[in-house]
Amino acid sequence: MVGYSKFETEKYLLETLDRIERSKSEYRVLYVNVSKLKPKNRHPRFVKIIAHLFDDLVAIAGGTMFVLANGDFAILGKTITEKVVAEAVDKLRRGLITDPIWTAHSYSEFTHLFEPDEFDLLRKRIEEQMLENTTSDAFSYRYPVDAGQIDAVRSHLDEINIVDLIKHQSVLRLESSSSFKLVFEEFFVAVKDLSKRFDPNIDLTGNKWLFLYLTQTLDKKTMYSFMFSDIRNKPEKVSLNLNLSTIFLPEFEDFSKYLAEGGQKIVAEVQVMDILNNLAAYFDAKELLHQHGHEILIDAANIEMLQALNIKRLEADYIKIFWHALMEEYDDKDGEIRRMLDDIGSEKLILAKCLDDKAIRWGIHNGIRSFQGPYIDALEVALIRAQCPEGKICSAAECLKRRRQIAGSIRNECRHKDFLERKPG
Repeated sequence: MVGYSKFETEKYLLETLDRIERSKSEYRVLYVNVSKLKPKNRHPRFVKIIAHLFDDLVAIAGGTMFVLANGDFAILGKTITEKVVAEAVDKLRRGLITDPIWTAHSYSEFTHLFEPDEFDLLRKRIEEQMLENTTSDAFSYRYPVDAGQIDAVRSHLDEINIVDLIKHQSVLRLESSSSFKLVFEEFFVAVKDLSKRFDPNIDLTGNKWLFLYLTQTLDKKTMYSFMFSDIRNKPEKVSLNLNLSTIFLPEFEDFSKYLAEGGQKIVAEVQVMDILNNLAAYFDAKELLHQHGHEILIDAANIEMLQALNIKRLEADYIKIFWHALMEEYDDKDGEIRRMLDDIGSEKLILAKCLDDKAIRWGIHNGIRSFQGPYIDALEVALIRAQCPEGKICSAAECLKRRRQIAGSIRNECRHKDFLERKPG
């Protein structure tokens, strides 16, 4: 073998196939040929979007996703069937219908389900790709954390100060054509930076179920870190990504009391996967939050999920939909998506990960008024720099980095911190 240092994920996949050799009859591997899509659809950002469309399949299969250097990915699991694969591929086809891969002759080239007796063929394919060194537009990926490492990560978390890893990002509501109002500010741990402190070769979010387990410890550290925040002009509503179980902990009650002293409320952002894993706990958590004047948000939803689930039954205060470029291609001539979103309630909906004004226009067209993401960050920074005495000296990128921190050396570089905390509306 050559070039292993460039093919960490390929190596990890091959090692995994070796480990399951004795029980391989229980497994299947779905291989997705993203590298065969048109170049514009193989952008690194699109690869991540495409991978996310297969998240449900990964969860159903209790599997692991391996994103390879050429943009292809493989899903290893025990309950992968042709039917489940077809449903997952159909989601993507709707967004990329113009790509030649979907023609009658090439449709089958996009995916292949490797049966146990074909694992040797899969090994050969991976090895050939590594030997050919076809990485001209390769992407860099790390090993997903495994069960044997997770306890070590939790122990490491207990020992370190993460206040400088916590960032915050606004959710803004469009009040008029040129006016936004702050809905709340989301505070979260920069997991990529956290991974680097533990082991730069490990992706802590690579296995969603193990990461959900890790968040139980991460939540406590995040809440504790608020006491060391350098922010003085605190928002009325503080949003946190929380493990559902965290809401029942004494640490959360203490955190709630701490914020109440400053007149602040909590918006608990809970993952759909966590909710579906324990619906009873979700309803108990929602009731507990409401009793104390807090709110609950269903995080990381997508249009397909909203179409499949009776999301209204969960009676959440907010639902956050993740924008991706493929949503531009949704054919909604009959207004089905707009009617579904209207039925949920536009006041509950937030369109997140908005990269540009296309996302904003799509949201407005579909009745959404609240937004979050890089485009919104840029609007805030533009406002700050226009008002700050030294706004022309610092670049927009420098200003954004300093604004998003709650403490630490990067934030301390700013000589006008009060402007960093200016809020629109």
